[in-house]
Amino acid sequence: MANDGGRKQFWKRSGTKVPGSIQHVYGAQHPPFDPLLHGTLIKPGSKPPTTPVKLKKVSTFQEFESNTSDAWDPGDDDDELLAIAAENLNTEVVMETAHKVIQNHSKLQEQHKFLEEHLQEEKQVESAELTSVACGDNRLVKSVSEGHTSSSSGNASENSSMQRSQSLPQTSTPPLVSGMADFNTSVTPALTEREASRLDKFKQLLAGPNTDLEELRKLSWSGIPKRVRPIAWKLLSGYLPANVDRRESTLQRKRKEYFAFVEQYYDSRNDESHQDTYRQIHIDIPRMSPEVLRLQPKVTEIFERILFIWAIRHPASGYVQGINDLVTPFFVVFVCEYIEEEEVENFDVSSLPEEVLQNIEADSYWCMSKLLDGIQDNYTFAQPGIQKKVKMLEELVSRIDEQVHRHLDQHEVKYLQFAFRWMNNLLMREVPLRCTIRLWDTYQSEPEGFSHFHLYVCAAFLVRWRKEILEEKDFQELLIFLQNLPTAHWGNEEVSVLLAEAYRLKFAFADAPNHYKK
Repeated sequence: MANDGGRKQFWKRSGTKVPGSIQHVYGAQHPPFDPLLHGTLIKPGSKPPTTPVKLKKVSTFQEFESNTSDAWDPGDDDDELLAIAAENLNTEVVMETAHKVIQNHSKLQEQHKFLEEHLQEEKQVESAELTSVACGDNRLVKSVSEGHTSSSSGNASENSSMQRSQSLPQTSTPPLVSGMADFNTSVTPALTEREASRLDKFKQLLAGPNTDLEELRKLSWSGIPKRVRPIAWKLLSGYLPANVDRRESTLQRKRKEYFAFVEQYYDSRNDESHQDTYRQIHIDIPRMSPEVLRLQPKVTEIFERILFIWAIRHPASGYVQGINDLVTPFFVVFVCEYIEEEEVENFDVSSLPEEVLQNIEADSYWCMSKLLDGIQDNYTFAQPGIQKKVKMLEELVSRIDEQVHRHLDQHEVKYLQFAFRWMNNLLMREVPLRCTIRLWDTYQSEPEGFSHFHLYVCAAFLVRWRKEILEEKDFQELLIFLQNLPTAHWGNEEVSVLLAEAYRLKFAFADAPNHYKK
């Protein structure tokens, strides 16, 4: 029949190379055969499998079937493979090869150890030389030999740890000082491959004659390397122009303008009309963090001038508690521009030259002013901006996690009792300063980051603690927990997760505000 003829034609293939035939592979599935251990597996006189012989001629399909071995069929194939391996295996060769591998590994270990000891000795010798050199204030001096030693030791350690880094997971080093240290910096920063790549991208972008601000925002959203953060923040805040040629003249003009304000207004701080404002500023500054910074008289003096001049220049709001916290991140970031090798918290700011301190003060004032221009309704009379945002936060949380919202409502906890500070201080009192700086990298990359995107960050921040919130069954305990959240150990990883969740919420609700209105 036609069907039988088609079936027969389908199976007519060359018997030499049959599609689907299994070829034996030696490796993990078939380890080298040791005749001493597996001698019993060899079956002397074992015969290959045969197909039943029929009187009529074997069909082409039966040829295909006999030439194709199934990987799942038990048989004598494994025994034959082991026998072949036993014939080709030379135990002496295997032992000799293994011995050579061990010897080579030992030599490499000794070379790495010798190199590390040699570099350590060089570092100690040059450190002794540096100590003997009288260089005045050693906190501001970085000699050429020190820089050479740091770079050479960094290269050597990178080479010696290359093999280890390929097999071991990368781990972030916790900060030396929990209040201030940045996870991606240290006294001698050793950048990972990813961090070095990101830093190169920033440098290339900033090196052009006109910086592409949109591209800078995209890069900065995931965090800005410490070395380029000062210039990036000045550009993102709108303080500096994108054109490189105009930046220096802009800085000189704005710094001169700020100190003209100081000369004009600061002496009036003791006048009866301004006395209350200055007194409140003087009371609030010691409440700021980090503690070591705020206890430095020079820092207190700078912060008092910045806040008083801003209050006088913005009579619609004047000075309001909470604004004092907003100076700190700018001040710390701009100080780092001049002391790359130092922890800011442990650094004596008064040791910087007066001209440098004036530059930091003026830059901090203008960048803080740019920030407050976008959220000034948070600090006008009755602070309507904050009250509106707290209400929006309540509506948003009721949609994204109704159980948490209902739990707070059942225990009569009002959002205004804990979220007012979140909006007023932009979460600065809730997370360490290093986390605030990382948050602000993203806020300055987002359109309306400090006003609009901050709402979604607060929602994600609250829901982040849902397990602990639901475990509390008392009004007082709930409020104490929400006002003292355990974030002292937080770093870049926790902030990145928080920002990712906030972005997800923004994507879902920002363009459809009715979604979170009941």
